[in-house]
Amino acid sequence: MSETMKRWEIPAYGVDKLALNTVARPTPKAGEILVEVEAVSLNYRDLVVAADGMGSDLNFPFTPASDMTGRVVALGEGVTRFSVGDKVISTYIANWVDGAPLSWADSPTQGGPIPGMLAEYVATPAEWCVLAPKSMTPEEASTLPVAALTAWMALIEEGNLHAGQTVVVQGTGGVSLFAIQIAAANGAHVIVTTTSDSKIARAKELGATHGINRNTHPDWQNEVRRLTDGRGAEHILEMAGGDNLGRSLQAVAPGGRISVIGLLESDSVTLPIMPMLGSRVSIVAIAVGPRRVLEDLIRAVDVRGLKPVIDASYSFSEVKEAFAHLKRGAFGKIVVKVREAYMN
Repeated sequence: MSETMKRWEIPAYGVDKLALNTVARPTPKAGEILVEVEAVSLNYRDLVVAADGMGSDLNFPFTPASDMTGRVVALGEGVTRFSVGDKVISTYIANWVDGAPLSWADSPTQGGPIPGMLAEYVATPAEWCVLAPKSMTPEEASTLPVAALTAWMALIEEGNLHAGQTVVVQGTGGVSLFAIQIAAANGAHVIVTTTSDSKIARAKELGATHGINRNTHPDWQNEVRRLTDGRGAEHILEMAGGDNLGRSLQAVAPGGRISVIGLLESDSVTLPIMPMLGSRVSIVAIAVGPRRVLEDLIRAVDVRGLKPVIDASYSFSEVKEAFAHLKRGAFGKIVVKVREAYMN
């Protein structure tokens, strides 16, 4: 095994500053595992972190991206959680194993402020990884730590979704497309809001019941009411922020739930108080989830055959192109193949 490796780094804020550098291959410390990275999936958050830290101070040079899958090639002292040869995926929130969320100070996130995964090898605490699903390729498994887990937390772990309910899914990014599949698999009716009829058609292939083109129906909440005979949806995944949350409030059923997940339009929200009180709605922030829930999700993945929608895969030398694709928008996930020889 070579004593050096390749790693993508930014020397200062700005994804345009990404450079592929040769650095020393890490050695796992006590409690750590050395993972030969096979695939890394990108999240919109990775763009924001590279741009300004997303509320955290980064230590430069900094390696972006939180989500990876790989093969354990060495164990640090005291590691019993994994064996050499195990396939693993990273968790997103360090130290959050189960139960109530920890404070920000006690649970930093991978890919910022903790250095990320766009490297040929990473040394990471064994407690921050889980076994990869047996039914997925490395590319597919790399999409689970943030996108799939966020959808699962919103609908299953905290949302208690059940058959016959209606779910509104906004957009066609990674979280949204996982949410469509999870909701449909649990017998829910799914309404997707997006910007084109072609995306609606593809969403219906994944299990969506109805689609609303926001260009044709900018007041999409009225269409949700019409499609639900005036009742509204029991679950809404709020992906935009800003004024859109007010529309979600108008579309939610009495006693329903709005899971605030994204900030595609704004990092703040605008909300009238009286309609919220009148509808007795629960508005809940979803910030991914703990390790135990990721393990539950992986068991469900292997049983139900859940598969991510991967819009495009890029080679390790094409990380800049992968980020450019992410920035202009994707139908599903963007994945970087770090070790193509292991893609089987």
